[in-house]
Amino acid sequence: MTAQRPLPVPDETSAPYWAAAANHVLTVARCGQCGRLTLPPDVVCTACGSTDPGYEFTTVCGRAVVRSWTVVRQAFLPGFDRELPFVLVDVELAEQADLRLIGRLLDGVDADLSIGAEVQVTYEDLTPEISVPAFELVR
Repeated sequence: MTAQRPLPVPDETSAPYWAAAANHVLTVARCGQCGRLTLPPDVVCTACGSTDPGYEFTTVCGRAVVRSWTVVRQAFLPGFDRELPFVLVDVELAEQADLRLIGRLLDGVDADLSIGAEVQVTYEDLTPEISVPAFELVR
């Protein structure tokens, strides 16, 4: 029997993000004090230092560029054995410099990948209620 992939467990802070992802919508937190986007949100805004950032999740377009990547050849978490090998990409979202997200690249390990390559968010549906953002190269 193969272990299942771990599922995200939304908490009070991340629940809006995961609810949107279940509907294949990418959102990020916007600080209510300075307007800076962040992911994941922290208890203190890293841009303005507010300890009461009043984050609101806002929809973003899901387009990004690759900053870095790695090919995962050994599963360190249960449930990923069947996925090996796979590519994890570190991307910068189009809405703001240094707004980063890490996800799987679904194009496979043989994809023609380079720093600055354009990607678009897509989703891996893990259950009917849980989808995880992933990426595909823009052709």
